[in-house]
Amino acid sequence: MPLPFGYLSEKICSDFMKWLILLHVLGATIWVGGHLILSIGFLPKALQQQNPAIILDFEKQFERIGIPALLIQVITGISMALIFVPFSEWGSLATAHHVYLWTKLGLLAGTIALAVRVRFFILPKLTPEALPKLAFHIVLVTVFALFFMITGLSFRFSYF
Repeated sequence: MPLPFGYLSEKICSDFMKWLILLHVLGATIWVGGHLILSIGFLPKALQQQNPAIILDFEKQFERIGIPALLIQVITGISMALIFVPFSEWGSLATAHHVYLWTKLGLLAGTIALAVRVRFFILPKLTPEALPKLAFHIVLVTVFALFFMITGLSFRFSYF
């Protein structure tokens, strides 16, 4: 007896969602973990020694996996958001999922704004004296990354 079409489409959707979640969590692990390592491991040493090279060396290595991880999160996050909140409803704040979606989009916009500011205005003129300004941006992106994670968990499991 052939499987009913509804079961098949539900199974495909379920499997697709599992892959989306897996890729999203992998990206989040890299993004959040990398920023925690930078903030807790490398930043204090750079500030103590007044040595921007410590941060720049870490960033050069991390960017190779950190930026693709963030892109994977954006792609999988939008895909999952479309499953939970149809695009036609993205302008609403009617449910918790709508609020989580807008929180994530706001965090993404803030992360991009900070990255642009660092890349074009802080790094080109980075001196030991400017390290505290860079440190502020690093810590803020790390906090945003943690809020991304908490909001993502809330999206799925209603933590907050």
